[in-house]
Amino acid sequence: MDKIGVICDSASDLPAHELERLGIIMVSLNIRFGDEEFVDRVTLSIEDFWRRCGESRTLPETSAPSPGAFRAAYQAAADQGCTGVIVLTLSAALSGTYQSAVVARDAVEGLIDVRVVDTEAVSMAQGLLVIEIAERALEGATLDELEGHAMEARSRVGVVAMLDTLDQLIKGGRIGGARALIGQVLSIKPLLELRDGVVAEAGRQRTTARAMATIAATARQHAPLRRFALIHAQSTQVANLSALVRDVATEFPLLIADMGPTVGTHGGLGLIGLTWLEASPHEHR
Repeated sequence: MDKIGVICDSASDLPAHELERLGIIMVSLNIRFGDEEFVDRVTLSIEDFWRRCGESRTLPETSAPSPGAFRAAYQAAADQGCTGVIVLTLSAALSGTYQSAVVARDAVEGLIDVRVVDTEAVSMAQGLLVIEIAERALEGATLDELEGHAMEARSRVGVVAMLDTLDQLIKGGRIGGARALIGQVLSIKPLLELRDGVVAEAGRQRTTARAMATIAATARQHAPLRRFALIHAQSTQVANLSALVRDVATEFPLLIADMGPTVGTHGGLGLIGLTWLEASPHEHR
């Protein structure tokens, strides 16, 4: 049986224990604070990222991994005995990461069979799809089967999240001063979702409690769920949101993950939300 490797990027926000459990290779995005450049989760931890965000008056910048970084990952997979790899990148509409992976694929032709899939997602919406594919790879699925399943399952992935603060939007110039002041005075909590591979506004609520209830209700609308995760940026609401969705039936337990720089750069500290992979009515396992 051929050994198939699974590669993702750090925008997936996958916890380290999941990467280790499933043998997933992660390629990191780059983060720049002014003149200082870091490698996500390699030379800059999530904790240090948020500390620096609090100290900076401007937003950090994120950039895609180089083709060379992906090429090194493909070589590592080949060195591990893999005959093929499937690469699951964050949405191509959000980053040049997908293109870097494709350029690197073309550079290693003949070394290893590489399939690159745009998940059309980010953070744990992407991460849940990576977990799904990695588990199937360990079960013996072929590269063709994994690629086909990833392209089908990406349409069943979703996310809804709440911004706890408007600070990052203000720093990034995405909202004006008057609108920001009104939002802060009224404690407005914007909601975000994934739409056509892009993070888009999904409404707003006047209080955290109402926002939490809306997030939980949105997840229920997509049940039955195969996989389910809670994402947050050092939020104080993790226990509250977990309790609200305790009754949502899934095949696997709720996974809790820390939000990293890719979405966190614009979402800000305190962001919290749910991501899911809907169960397929045609899937019999």
